[in-house]
Amino acid sequence: MGMKDEHGSDRNTKKSFIYYYIIVMVIMILFNALTVPWIQSKRIVEVPYSSFLEMIDQGQVKAVYRTDTEIQFLAESGEVNRLGEKIYGTYKTGLWPDDQLLNRLQENNVEEYDQAIVEQMSPLLSFLLTWILPILIFVFLGNFMSRQMQKRMGGGNAMTFGKSNAKIYAESETGKTFQDVAGQEEAKEALKEIVDFLHNPQKYSDIGASLPKGALLVGPPGTGKTLLAKAVAGEAHVPFFSISGSEFVEMFVGMGAAKVRDLFKQANEKAPCIVFIDEIDTIGKKRDGGGITGNDEREQTLNQLLAEMDGFDGRKGVVILAATNRPDSLDKALLRPGRFDRRIPVELPDLSGREAILKVHGKTVKLSDNVDFHGIALATAGASGAELANIVNEAALRAVRMGRRTVTQEDLEESVEVVIAGYQKKDAVVSTRERKIIAYHEVGHALVAACQTHSAPVHKITIIPRTSGALGYTMQVDEEQKYLMTKDEALNKIATFTGGRAAEELIFHSVTSGASNDIEQATKIARAMVTRFGMSDRFDMVALETVTNQYLGGDTSLACAPETSREIDEEVIRIVKEQHQKALDILKQNENKLHQIAAYLLERETITGEEFIEIFNREDKIQGLPG
Repeated sequence: MGMKDEHGSDRNTKKSFIYYYIIVMVIMILFNALTVPWIQSKRIVEVPYSSFLEMIDQGQVKAVYRTDTEIQFLAESGEVNRLGEKIYGTYKTGLWPDDQLLNRLQENNVEEYDQAIVEQMSPLLSFLLTWILPILIFVFLGNFMSRQMQKRMGGGNAMTFGKSNAKIYAESETGKTFQDVAGQEEAKEALKEIVDFLHNPQKYSDIGASLPKGALLVGPPGTGKTLLAKAVAGEAHVPFFSISGSEFVEMFVGMGAAKVRDLFKQANEKAPCIVFIDEIDTIGKKRDGGGITGNDEREQTLNQLLAEMDGFDGRKGVVILAATNRPDSLDKALLRPGRFDRRIPVELPDLSGREAILKVHGKTVKLSDNVDFHGIALATAGASGAELANIVNEAALRAVRMGRRTVTQEDLEESVEVVIAGYQKKDAVVSTRERKIIAYHEVGHALVAACQTHSAPVHKITIIPRTSGALGYTMQVDEEQKYLMTKDEALNKIATFTGGRAAEELIFHSVTSGASNDIEQATKIARAMVTRFGMSDRFDMVALETVTNQYLGGDTSLACAPETSREIDEEVIRIVKEQHQKALDILKQNENKLHQIAAYLLERETITGEEFIEIFNREDKIQGLPG
């Protein structure tokens, strides 16, 4: 049915353009028959024969030309130009039997008179200029309009169906090398071997090794998968084909598969080369039979991709690189050895990786001597390479706004907060009572964190609203990179999250909606402890939840009976309640210190971790709880 509709629409389009050309031809006939003679006639003034004789007698006629049908003559129009010279107009009159006309012309000193020789244009040239040229112009315009209409309908030009839209970069045109990639040393090592193979294939073939046909780059968004692919091409000095998986998706069945064939044909012609397919999950999803038939466009494209990856000769030096954020959704046939031989994880950078990335992007801006990238790397745990690049750029923009010529440490620290919580809302009007509640809320977080042994140090406390919706926040920064989280650390995190609500309850004997995000985060950690981390005595080491899309938010789904799900909820509530009570006990024992720090924060609006620690240690040691 789909193919019939396609041909039917094509025939309708052709018919519409036939009608269009017929209308154009009719207009041209009428134009040549009526309009052109009328325009030409307006240039010559027709006068009676008597007026012609009178103008001769008065000496106004300068030249006379006679044709077989009329007399044309030049005569004074009665006007002069700016130089005072007479202006002559062209006139015509009909033929009249007059034997004395020649004598009259001679008597009145007419300068020129003759039988006019009409130069006839070549019939062929006249036909070409009058009919063929206008028709060709309109045909060209019609075809141009046809192509534009087809593009708007999504079909594109019919002559380009099946052609791949891959961007082709010649040698070294990607402009990227491994020096531009930081924080991904393991991925670079895995890809350097491919580069070496493209440079020195003989030493691998001597031992019988073959070039990996494909490498799949897997990781969260912004970690540098596309950048790594460009760096491989820049290091190898070979042509680089770049195309997105969505560009294979077409309106007509079979066009995506044709584009795959054309892409590999071009790659084989330019071998050795690198073909990079970004977001390959667009066409590489599992074939689950969920479609209406097994002949849908996406499945045809995937089948063609599988066949092409099996068919081309790896010894020619054609390497397929692909990137995705959803490896769990890819078809198993696509991931088997012989197609994508290597799966290269491109994870979020660790502490040293973040520092190296900041240094790479810091080379593009002017930095002050006091810039310490190590401190910024500590404050940006979990940030991707793209976010770190954005932080450096935001710092440079802030330096310009502040009228400085270099980027300072203060600019970088503020840009970290901009990326995390948004810009400061300087025009926000918060009542005195609400400011007081916010101040005690944030100090509650900081005090609970400071009174526990397994907790990150407080780096900054502020009650300045941000554009993300936060009315204030407490920033904690670990002193070193951590890869594991113990049970005590998880419980302390939950207690710290509940510290803000506990301060509200203790001081104001009421609660507000400001703890909504704290409650969400505390519940998330408690549920993970029970269902995934095995940190609950009630369920021991049993996985009750699975993670899907780990690189895109990490959504979870329970894998247990409804009765077990109810018990999980009870255990999560118990854990959060215990830590909430723990936070209340800490704040009750240190209520005096809570008042002091909150008053100082209300006065300053923002205090650093050093100022907080100074007030924290000013009097006798604060009473804390074990753990």
